[in-house]
Amino acid sequence: MLKKIMPFFIILIMVGVIVTLFLSLGVSQQMIVIQEGNFKREALKMEPHKHQDSQCGMVIEELDDASQVVAPSGKTWFFHDHGGFILWLEDKEFRDEAVIWVMSRDSKKWIDGRKAFYSLTDRTPMGYGFAAYEKKLLRHVNFETMQLKMLRGETMNNPHIRQQLLGT
Repeated sequence: MLKKIMPFFIILIMVGVIVTLFLSLGVSQQMIVIQEGNFKREALKMEPHKHQDSQCGMVIEELDDASQVVAPSGKTWFFHDHGGFILWLEDKEFRDEAVIWVMSRDSKKWIDGRKAFYSLTDRTPMGYGFAAYEKKLLRHVNFETMQLKMLRGETMNNPHIRQQLLGT
């Protein structure tokens, strides 16, 4: 009887150890997904490897293409690719009132995402291609155009769009 139960007992102990390990790793990292209390609706300080993308759940490793969405309630969500916040924000009741902060590639500071200009072909974490800039350069588009392209799937992840933009 003990020989029949022993394999199940060992498996149960192994599963317990694995679950405990995963839970302890999650607690020790303490990723920031949402920050509350941002009533001034300002861009918050972000650090690589401490924030988690609210759209895809990935850890934000670099801030070059980071963005923040602040609701009228003062809740702030974080993203590592500007296309991600577009997808995430689309079905939110507060989407028109949200304050959007994007990291500018040219000035290296947080700027108003609705006033930024967006490239179409930069390398970004999720491959959408929309990097934010404070100053408009040739072929950059405004926020509304970037938003429309993202929602239509007209990104660098689309092989047809990629070919049109890069000629490859």
